[in-house]
Amino acid sequence: MPPRALMLQGTGSDVGKSLIVAGLARAFALRGLKVRPFKPQNMSNNAAVTADGGEIGRAQALQARAARVPASVHMNPVLLKPQSEIGAQIVLQGKVFGSARAAAYQQIKGNLLPAVLESYARLRSEADLVLVEGAGSAAEVNLRDNDIANMGFARAANVPVVLIGDIERGGVIASLVGTKAVIAPDDAALIRGFIVNKFRGDPALFAAGMDRIAALTGWQALGLVPHFPDARLLPAEDALALDQVVQKKSGTKLRIAVPILPHIANFDDLDPLEAEPAVDLLRVRPGAALPGDADLVILPGAKATIADLNALRAAGFDIDIKAHHRRGGTVLGLCGGYQMLGRTIADPDGIEGPPGQVEGLGLLDVETTLSHAKRLEPVCGTTNDGVSFSGYEMHMGVTEGPDRGRPFARLADGSAEGATAADGRVIGTYIHGLFADNRQRSAWLGRFAAGPASVGYDAVVERTLDALAAHLAAHVDLDRLLRLAR
Repeated sequence: MPPRALMLQGTGSDVGKSLIVAGLARAFALRGLKVRPFKPQNMSNNAAVTADGGEIGRAQALQARAARVPASVHMNPVLLKPQSEIGAQIVLQGKVFGSARAAAYQQIKGNLLPAVLESYARLRSEADLVLVEGAGSAAEVNLRDNDIANMGFARAANVPVVLIGDIERGGVIASLVGTKAVIAPDDAALIRGFIVNKFRGDPALFAAGMDRIAALTGWQALGLVPHFPDARLLPAEDALALDQVVQKKSGTKLRIAVPILPHIANFDDLDPLEAEPAVDLLRVRPGAALPGDADLVILPGAKATIADLNALRAAGFDIDIKAHHRRGGTVLGLCGGYQMLGRTIADPDGIEGPPGQVEGLGLLDVETTLSHAKRLEPVCGTTNDGVSFSGYEMHMGVTEGPDRGRPFARLADGSAEGATAADGRVIGTYIHGLFADNRQRSAWLGRFAAGPASVGYDAVVERTLDALAAHLAAHVDLDRLLRLAR
């Protein structure tokens, strides 16, 4: 078939665009189509390293997996990673392009459109179907000038649009009809149909609602999609997912506390642990104390390490972490969390804000210097307990000091990675994706007499993607979607 494309936009953020694109990618891949996901512009600190040596939003990496193809930088050519004070870091086709505050970026983004269209053309040349995901709301008319994320891209690439509304948050009729009312007529003409997502209850009760939306907009009703509860088993794109209520478990053996800070990054590192029945993983927001009975405290990655270290102190988490360690507890720092555990963090070039140096938590005898050079690389090796692992590194900065003499791991090239305190109970590493490796997860659970791992995490993700594809196939007219694509 000739290459086709279809764009899925939303009436707002978190309406389920990323999940629906992932499900459709798997559904059409199961039909034998060559599918490529594409998101022109994304804003997320949850990123993934690609096979071609760059970084993209985690959601597009999941969508690539759903499509059963390697992730590429061209699937998310513009990635905005929010930082403190200086606004957002701009990643263009997988590499750091610069930084800008929100107002300045509005002037810059139009200049990025040629690169966006180049990436789109590359994907289209190798696919039967490109599924394009919008960002935020299609109705953000105040941001329409120079837009590259929603209707600006759709118009530039001449891609038909399906609009997604979320019934769970209420007002879905108004949000869909209101989008038609506020956007420009030429933009509205690109919208071919709509999907109502996250429905609960008897679908017959909303049949009249679907008809009413279709009558008021002139768009086709393409599907009423029931809530998909297993979405929680898939890596989330947005930190909004951290606010979701977690199901209580019984009979857990390992309690892990994770302080949630404003610029948390790559928080999907925690998902495989949370999937384990033996693990009680507690995400603790500022205003609450880290539980005194935790076995392990994990400091996750941060896009703005110094700002998050300041937030950690303001919340009193530094006191809790040191008390946990004095009681004999273990502390693990991942990436930015590793940097926070050291004696100092220096930012001589003002990468995260004004140049300067701050004191760390002092639980590891290391010092970090932030730098413009960014390490983006898949890695594998063996941890100091002899257990193999695979994962990836994604960080700016160099960490050195005496505790590096007790590395956490040896990479495949023989180089030392990470640091361990003399007592063995404070560990820092730059390795992301560590717990997705069943071997490592088993080893960590065994360390606290809670192992071995009982969940094959990759198998869980694959089964969930297959179930999501079947869910969408049952409630969305896939054949009509293909006919609408062009």
